[in-house]
Amino acid sequence: MTSKNSFLKKVSIVGSVGLPANYGGWETLVDNLTIYLNRELDLTVFCSGTRYEDQLSEYNGARLEYINLNANGIQSIPYDIVSIYKSLKFADTILILGVSGCVFLPFVKLFGKSKIIVNIDGLEWKRGKWGKFAKWFLKFSERVAVKFSDLVVTDNKAIQEYVFKEYKVNSELIAYGGDHANRESIKDGNEAQYVFLNDKYAFKVCRIEPENNLDIILEAFSFCNSIPITIVGNWSNSDYGIKLKNKYQVYSNIYLLDPIYNQTDIDTLRSNCFVYIHGHSAGGTNPSLVEAMFLGLPIIAFDVSYNRETTFNQSMYFKDKQQLINALENLNEAELKDISYRMKSIADKEYSWRIIADKYANIF
Repeated sequence: MTSKNSFLKKVSIVGSVGLPANYGGWETLVDNLTIYLNRELDLTVFCSGTRYEDQLSEYNGARLEYINLNANGIQSIPYDIVSIYKSLKFADTILILGVSGCVFLPFVKLFGKSKIIVNIDGLEWKRGKWGKFAKWFLKFSERVAVKFSDLVVTDNKAIQEYVFKEYKVNSELIAYGGDHANRESIKDGNEAQYVFLNDKYAFKVCRIEPENNLDIILEAFSFCNSIPITIVGNWSNSDYGIKLKNKYQVYSNIYLLDPIYNQTDIDTLRSNCFVYIHGHSAGGTNPSLVEAMFLGLPIIAFDVSYNRETTFNQSMYFKDKQQLINALENLNEAELKDISYRMKSIADKEYSWRIIADKYANIF
């Protein structure tokens, strides 16, 4: 593989679906790294050939290489391994996003000379959607990743502390950017399509998975009708989502919307909400939380260490249905305005992509 500039350090990025970025935290990270670092690094991004009909050779100044496998699910393991193997032929540094293919790293360290950096993401093996074997494998891959990489990246202080406690390894703390999130004004067409826009409403967008605590959130709003909630997600993708939608879509103050792929529409719904509900209890620094902070939204977040670290303990929090009901029944506009200001101030200081990209540039 020829370099665009033989004097630039060659960096390969492995583990995302690829570019151009569609929905997904890894893809947004890669998109912004290539935007900000393409002049100072010779970047190659590996992409899933099954996800791109139009396979570009270059994007944001980075070369694109395609592997004809799915980047998610069981195929993510060979997808990452093949990407790593190909990277060894040219890359000075390989950034691996996630741990799926890291079982290959012992062989890489034996025969390869590339510097290996692994962003281990959140504690993927803890997610409720995985079966017993998948959890064992992901935990094993995490252990191999930490042991055989040259540098571990964690995106949240709680994850950083976990890595040190579990493996006695110091990791590099680099969070996630959020200044790509856009604020959109409500237009006449939006009001006609989404009737809740005419009043104050709570909002949440997420994958419909148990660790995002949709059952707690929906149960709370079914008891508290002082404010409606709108949740956008993939309700039809699991029995969990189907059961929740069937149970709660009958409530007049609960709007359960299927995925919205028009970015302007989703930006409008999110940026104009009265309060943002963040129910994630797994992972590290959740992209949707950082994006909500950048939009200056008042946030009520599930009370786990990851969310407290991301918001610097400056948000509102709930651990169960009753705490969320209490928070909703005592919403104070002055307090919400203060939280909005604090969220935006923290995001501006900690979570801009320029800052995040510079941190990656330093470790490369």
